[in-house]
Amino acid sequence: MMKWKQQIYGMKAYQPGKPIEEVKKEFGLDEVVKLASNENPYGFSPKVKAFLEKDSTNHAIYPDGYAQSLRTAVAKHLGVKETELLFGNGSDDLIAIVTRALLYPGVNTVMADPSFSQYSHNAVIEGAEVRKVPTKDGKHDLQAMLEAIDENTSIVWVCNPNNPTGTIVSDDELQNFLKQVPSEVLVVLDEAYFEYINAPEFKDTLHYVSEYPNVIIMRTFSKAYGLASFRVGYAYAQEDVIAKLDPVRGPFNNTVLSQKVAIVALEDQEFIQECRDKNEIGKNQFVEFCNKHGLNYYPSQTNFILFEVKADSDVVFQEMMKRGFIIRSGNALGTPGYIRVTFGTEEQNSKFLSLLEEVLTEQGVFA
Repeated sequence: MMKWKQQIYGMKAYQPGKPIEEVKKEFGLDEVVKLASNENPYGFSPKVKAFLEKDSTNHAIYPDGYAQSLRTAVAKHLGVKETELLFGNGSDDLIAIVTRALLYPGVNTVMADPSFSQYSHNAVIEGAEVRKVPTKDGKHDLQAMLEAIDENTSIVWVCNPNNPTGTIVSDDELQNFLKQVPSEVLVVLDEAYFEYINAPEFKDTLHYVSEYPNVIIMRTFSKAYGLASFRVGYAYAQEDVIAKLDPVRGPFNNTVLSQKVAIVALEDQEFIQECRDKNEIGKNQFVEFCNKHGLNYYPSQTNFILFEVKADSDVVFQEMMKRGFIIRSGNALGTPGYIRVTFGTEEQNSKFLSLLEEVLTEQGVFA
């Protein structure tokens, strides 16, 4: 028998939302809208489209492993040093790099529950103890997370805004938390949905890196920038932290094309603002629906919402799929009785909510 790591027995691979083509084929549908993976329904910047139409990249050549041009662009955009940045094949790659570098049997890692599944997934692979701290009203219980930290804690994850609940940790809460986390524990601030935040109690966190050597911030081009298929994420931390993590990174983990495209996307902040404005319209459509029907929901600072359906989440998921909408069942996210839905266009949202009303009426939720 091969010498597999004991901890991978019984593990399952990450389960993404069902592909559109598969759903079309399964249910005989001509049109399917995917609202399961928090992608940008408006795609990417028109400047990216124009660039791709003219691009003549030689794909037979390895990419720049240091991502120098992209590094320079992101450093300028953030106002940080180039040596304080690490690039990944999406945030998933960054999470894997951090866990591989810092987690092993005998240490533990602390995170909220529910939160992004890849924190615990990667920790289990590395043989570390996973300490999940239940959220309070969908928010990180930072005090309880502090109490879960001991001399063997290596990483604490703060998903902000949190996936799947969409809630945020305020600046005051975060400041108080960081003051109390031991300096030898790495605090990961995962800000994949940063561009969508509009709550006044959230302040830009970049300054925490210079104040706390144990803080690393992760952001991505997969969400608001609409570049999910190009797989580009980046992390910002003090130089010595980046220097420790960089050898763990795969040598060519961002393609030539993805590096070029991310630079173009970064330049179009007007597009990001337009997406942010449209996202608010979508959010309000769902909030109004929940308020109208007395359904509990978590206040979202992202491009998705997690809300109550007062029915079996898997049944609602299946019924909506039959009607041409792919969403996430709360059963898969640790939140039974809820569904998570990405905001689509205004028209898509209206159609979705009308069909959901139909489904919940059939399920006896609405009279």
